Amino acid sequence: MSYTEQQPVEFIGMIHHRHQSEIHPPGNVVLDHGYIRDFAQAAEAGGFDRVLIGYHSDAPDGFMVAAAAAAHTSRLGFLVAHRPGFVSPTVAARKFATLDQITAGRAAMHVISGGDDTDQRRDGDYLNKEDRYARTDEYVAILKRVWTETGPISHEGRFYKFEDASTAVRCVQSPRLPIYFGGASDAAVAVAGKHADVFALWGETHAQVREIVSRVRAEAAKNARRVRFSLSFRPILADTEDAAWQRAEDIKQTILRLRGKVAANTALGPQVVNPPNEGSRRLLAAAAQGERLDKRLWTGAALATGARGNTTSLVGTPEQVAEAFLDYYDLGVTTFLIRGFDPLDDAVEYGRSLLPATKRLIAERLATRPRVEAAE
Repeated sequence: MSYTEQQPVEFIGMIHHRHQSEIHPPGNVVLDHGYIRDFAQAAEAGGFDRVLIGYHSDAPDGFMVAAAAAAHTSRLGFLVAHRPGFVSPTVAARKFATLDQITAGRAAMHVISGGDDTDQRRDGDYLNKEDRYARTDEYVAILKRVWTETGPISHEGRFYKFEDASTAVRCVQSPRLPIYFGGASDAAVAVAGKHADVFALWGETHAQVREIVSRVRAEAAKNARRVRFSLSFRPILADTEDAAWQRAEDIKQTILRLRGKVAANTALGPQVVNPPNEGSRRLLAAAAQGERLDKRLWTGAALATGARGNTTSLVGTPEQVAEAFLDYYDLGVTTFLIRGFDPLDDAVEYGRSLLPATKRLIAERLATRPRVEAAE
């Protein structure tokens, strides 16, 4: 029987470069400075620990967005999604260390090796998935060396070769900034076990979370490491449970309408049947079990969108959703990455109601049961 020390909960939001979601089509402005400022300040005021800045081949540079948002905040951390392969690891190490310096120790990296061949090729990457994870393994190992070793370092591997790289630009955080890691395939889990501080998965069922937590822990143990776990959700809140479920249904119908569909079971194309990444396939496997799972897991938006991102929700009052978070916390999840379908308004509401309720419940759990059985 294995046990795990319980840790304080961490909340991460997701900052966008403009007002946009599955129910809010983007406008013509690609980079909305005011929206970035307002969102960052709302997240900080609401008690979020960090905000994630995503990566897409058509999106503004995440380092620049983080620096812009950091100028309007003093405590909020910035988790910058990064795809290995488009910037050399020595350059990336300096970029992240510089961001950590600029933000006074508020930077973190979210490693995404890339699960969509089409989007990878837009930036010139033609490696298959297995090779992408092999490259990520080598890439992150180099980053860690640049951040933690002293004096020039050299390297010759399958994907990278360099001589006497500088280690002069150091992270503020010691020994380095945190590494979050995304991906649910066997290759991803193997690399995460070697390098991740936090393994991030999308919002899944209790059974799915138990399974993948067990796999990642086993891989980490092979490397004498321990990994924390992050779970992503799109919480849908209302003053009553019935109102929250009605809001969920309204969101689904809006998604279908915007996609030109007239019913939830209308075919959405080959990407829905066979999505390009394991994370999406896991969400659709959950959706195949039903629209409402466990206590209040809702898969309606995931099915309507083909699970192209983290699109599962927990639905209910703030107290009910906080209780659902507690169930996942007992499975070993200590970080919740949450964003809403109304991104800014929902972030404000999460800070007002959901975060305080969850932190209170977890504090009570820690006070009464400091050690709980971990997921097997």
